[in-house]
Amino acid sequence: MRRTVEAHQAAVLELLATAWAGRLLTGPSKSPLPAGTAPAEAAFPSSGPRPGPTDGLPDERAEKLPLAAALGRVTLHDVVAPLSLPPFDNSQMDGFAVHAEDLSKPAELQVAATIAAGTVPPVLPRGWAAPIMTGAALPPGANAVVPVEQAEPPAFPDQVPGSVPMAVTLPATPAGRFVRSTGSDVPQGTVAIPAGTRLTPAHLGLAAALGLAELEVRPRPRVLLVATGDEVVLPGQPLPAGKIFDANTALLQANLAQAGVDVVPAGLVPDQPEALLTLLAAAVDDGGIDLILTMGGISAGAFEVVRLALSGPDALFCPVALQPGGPQGLGLFQGVPFLAFPGNPVSSVVSFEMFLRPALTTLVGAPAPRPRIRATLAGPLTSPAGKHQVRRAVYGPPPPGQSGAAVSLAGGESSHLLGALAAANALVQVPANVTTLEAGEEVEVWLL
Repeated sequence: MRRTVEAHQAAVLELLATAWAGRLLTGPSKSPLPAGTAPAEAAFPSSGPRPGPTDGLPDERAEKLPLAAALGRVTLHDVVAPLSLPPFDNSQMDGFAVHAEDLSKPAELQVAATIAAGTVPPVLPRGWAAPIMTGAALPPGANAVVPVEQAEPPAFPDQVPGSVPMAVTLPATPAGRFVRSTGSDVPQGTVAIPAGTRLTPAHLGLAAALGLAELEVRPRPRVLLVATGDEVVLPGQPLPAGKIFDANTALLQANLAQAGVDVVPAGLVPDQPEALLTLLAAAVDDGGIDLILTMGGISAGAFEVVRLALSGPDALFCPVALQPGGPQGLGLFQGVPFLAFPGNPVSSVVSFEMFLRPALTTLVGAPAPRPRIRATLAGPLTSPAGKHQVRRAVYGPPPPGQSGAAVSLAGGESSHLLGALAAANALVQVPANVTTLEAGEEVEVWLL
């Protein structure tokens, strides 16, 4: 029976969540499935071995990285602020530090020594105002700042050591005015960056402001990438008659790397089940592989090497109501989860976008989800009944005379059209219950 896209997404999520708990995921494993989904039926509807329980311990491959290398990685633990931000009360303006109690109404105050940023000021007596620069520490006793342009005269007076103190007239000012209070941004001892956060430039700047030079991050998933087929040869080699170059490895390796995955390319495997099993067994014995991802060899033909090699009680090969990307497989090989994608390059990419990439986001916190928007179709399309169709497209400004974002299809629905994929910057999602859409109708678009 054909699976829905949603059911297969849940199956992939359950398989990886169970297999990775305690390795890539920390803490007790909780089911990521939608409410009402039966976990065993989602991943393994047959009566075979199930992934076993785990202890929820962090992966020993967790890394401490310098900030410059941590962009896009995911925090392993809560980052607790070792100090407050700001670490001291400081001035938000170039102005005069004052006691607000001296300025319940406009008043003339004596001018104290100027306070520069990076210095430790002395106590400010009552009745005095200290010229202060932006970011400089407030002197003890001061609790407000008056911008210099509100002073009379609206400038810092010249001060000569030993001269008679000058005076300045300042307006009424409440306590706290233009003061950055200690801890008003991040109080000491609070969680500044929660565990499971995908680190952005802003997070790295925050860590630096807290004095942290390194952050502990989760390990990246390590994926063994296997392309199959007697009909493919490596790029750069001579191309015999009847053969094609392997586009899948370069295509999927780049997508996986962009998603924050460490890729172990296994090269090409011929349509010989024994050769595939030997390669997989050696890779698993070496250790460190979190996922096996195969491409090709899972359809209904006579030489479907992945299906022939890996079929069993702990594996499932089934059609999914998806175009392109209908044939799918998943399961365990010697305790390591595997996903089997179809061999046509566009089918493999769509499978990655629909099943693996969202699971990575949910489970390990990276990559960032694809932006999803609503856009207007520039032209009509048709879709097969009962199948969720994914079409390559170009998203851009609306056509003349139209409002709203527009998306134009790039090429047809066939899964071999790599030129159309290269030209696309978006994927149009057509639900399984929709067979036709006209120009001007709205669709969901995932931006690539």
